[in-house]
Amino acid sequence: MDLEYSQEYKDFQQEVRAFTKTHGHKSPKGSAVARPNAQVREWQALLIEHGYTARTIPKQYGGYGGEADILKNVIIAEELNRAGLNRGISNQGVTMLIPTLLEIGSEVQRQQWIKPTLYGEVMWCQGYSEPSAGSDLAALRTSGTEDGDDFLINGHKIWTSSAHVADMMFILVRTEPDAPKHHGISYMLLPMDTPGIEIQPLVSMTGVAEFNEVFFTDVRLKQDKIVGKRGEGWQVANTTLKHERGMLGDPDRTARQLQGLIDCLKTESVGGRPLMDFPVYRDRVLRIQARVKAMQYNSMRVLTCNLKEQDAGVARLIVKLNATILNNEICETAIDLLGETGALFGDSDYVRRNGMWQYAYMYSLGLIIGGGTSQIQKNIIAERGLGLPREPKPKL
Repeated sequence: MDLEYSQEYKDFQQEVRAFTKTHGHKSPKGSAVARPNAQVREWQALLIEHGYTARTIPKQYGGYGGEADILKNVIIAEELNRAGLNRGISNQGVTMLIPTLLEIGSEVQRQQWIKPTLYGEVMWCQGYSEPSAGSDLAALRTSGTEDGDDFLINGHKIWTSSAHVADMMFILVRTEPDAPKHHGISYMLLPMDTPGIEIQPLVSMTGVAEFNEVFFTDVRLKQDKIVGKRGEGWQVANTTLKHERGMLGDPDRTARQLQGLIDCLKTESVGGRPLMDFPVYRDRVLRIQARVKAMQYNSMRVLTCNLKEQDAGVARLIVKLNATILNNEICETAIDLLGETGALFGDSDYVRRNGMWQYAYMYSLGLIIGGGTSQIQKNIIAERGLGLPREPKPKL
């Protein structure tokens, strides 16, 4: 089997490599969840101009307007990762809402929201989970009652990432209270500066308030802010969830973490010898490297099925489960490689890379729960992917 790139892709690889050398100094550092600043927005615009992000989003919505090409996507990711450059804006608006609007949204909604979201001018948060509706999302109670041409929204969302910095929220609201559980839910686009919205931060085990509780008291929203049809938001929500799982299972992000782990082998030492000299450490990282490669190839399989409009089956269903567990194991391994300094966190003079690995370990542990817990993901794989009997429901 010949795994070499054809000349077309070799030429494209050199093109991307030349871009990284010419423009790499413009790349922003870090990937914190925050409002994109001027440097981030300028870098995003440069990547779009060259087709290195938003590659297949039509030009009329602000994208590059190119044809889907899996190998070119792989080359872009490889070269930007190799150069240690930012891959562009990756937040809930870009990776979850934009593909939902492209698939289901109206032309007016696409024209209004895709470009400013893509260029970092508008930031979004997701109003899904509630205190009594997490894994069982369809049990949500936040209500929207008709008042003339408007809805009055009342309720409570929780674990709402980025709500404190977001301009807009895509939110699930029960608009038909008498409809069956999975019906009567509407998917709406809500400005976060609307009167009646209260945001309270939730500090996670990382010590940072990435999440929030959001309370709605008689929040007024026009009825034309619904995506898709009124009362059919469950179908729209599942489209967004599909893209959320893809975001959480991004193999390129995992590959960047793996590269950081390999760097640990090269820079950390025991008794004056780099860890790379010790077979036990090399073997441990090599096993993880093999799993990352498998994850990347599975992603290519899923993308191929999407392009052919085929169901990827179990290959798609395992993405989120596999990625979140693997990301956490990479961070756990890095902390082990750091030895006694791996236990440090905070302002210690001896902490490595500003405690990045410790923070990433705790954050990635949370993502095993967020976006659908691993237990729920295993049920989905078993029932929908492998055709096993559904888990029995207890009699109430």
